[in-house]
Amino acid sequence: MKQVIVVRKDLGLSKGKTAAQVAHASLGAYRKAGRKARRGWQKEGEKKVVVEADGEEDLFEIKRNAENLGIPAYLVKDAGKTEIPRGTTTSLAVGPAQEDKVDKVTGHLSLVK
Repeated sequence: MKQVIVVRKDLGLSKGKTAAQVAHASLGAYRKAGRKARRGWQKEGEKKVVVEADGEEDLFEIKRNAENLGIPAYLVKDAGKTEIPRGTTTSLAVGPAQEDKVDKVTGHLSLVK
């Protein structure tokens, strides 16, 4: 079991802003996951990986692919109080779900630098 959080690299977010967006995404997808998936993920140590995508369209495509496989996915839209305009899509969490399923939709992405 694992969860992958995808952040947009084209926004140039600060490290702190990125961390906040990753947290929002992780919790949002966790809440969407079924009880069995949540428990399994917790039992296995709540593995999380943070990767980057080029832009907003990539997040939408990854979300569609995840949902087509029955994987919980959650998009974050920013409140616009700090670095970026209100409503900007910043990140996406995929899972928790079986690792091989998550890798089918996120395995091509690079770790955040």
